[in-house]
Amino acid sequence: MSEASSTLLEQGSGPRAVLADDERLMRDQLRARLTEVWPELQIVAEAKNGVEAVKLVAEHKPDLVFLDIRMPGMTGVEAAREIAHLSDDLEDWPGCEIVFITAYDQYAIEAFEQGVVDYVLKPAERERLTITVDRIKKRLAQRGAEDDSGTPHLQQILHRLAQQLKPAGTQPLKWIQASVGQAIQMIPVDDVLFFISDEKYTRVQTASVEALIRKPIKELVDELDPEQFWQIHRSTLVNTKAIAGVTRDMRGRQMVGIKGLNEKLEVSRSYTHLFKGM
Repeated sequence: MSEASSTLLEQGSGPRAVLADDERLMRDQLRARLTEVWPELQIVAEAKNGVEAVKLVAEHKPDLVFLDIRMPGMTGVEAAREIAHLSDDLEDWPGCEIVFITAYDQYAIEAFEQGVVDYVLKPAERERLTITVDRIKKRLAQRGAEDDSGTPHLQQILHRLAQQLKPAGTQPLKWIQASVGQAIQMIPVDDVLFFISDEKYTRVQTASVEALIRKPIKELVDELDPEQFWQIHRSTLVNTKAIAGVTRDMRGRQMVGIKGLNEKLEVSRSYTHLFKGM
């Protein structure tokens, strides 16, 4: 059990949650149903979109977050990715359980079956919600104590859900139009060793060229072939064919070596599962 969960139990209070849905009636209904089936649960904040949800989770550091899977601007899946990354930035917070709110079984059923996230179907009926709450309680009690070596990681599940939400027939990106000096160049995706972002630009690195694009990593991650490009950090995607090896630095961080380059790329905590056993 995590330190955060232990502290809550010691204080005699229930777990804390953030609720996000762009429809106020749905938020009101779910809050009322949760009060009935889980009176100990504290809903500390409510958001009407994904951006607000990420901000409120960073502020309140809850034990779980309920996210409508389809919200304008930032979907629930996109918000969940940002929330999962928050635990890399906040050392005193181990992260939270993700619970999707959806009217469509197919969007969340795979994630539920893998035991990584849970979901609530709209409309939230008391009987069904009671079953969901029981599962969530068990997951909260097991946090930090379970061996997840055989369980797909949260980021993997979120990527699969994002793929399900994409329009049918969408093909992986094959070319990158990038700025090289004062010129615009078409770069085959297969030639890219890695993408790494700063606040304004994304660097596109090949064996011979360093170029810049304005497309952020969070867009690229769903446009590229996930078997070829792995996200290893909030700001980094690496071509698996370009990985020379993985080492640890003096601080114990995993660092990915790139074939033909001296540069090493940091692996954040959210993605260390990709290199288990290395």
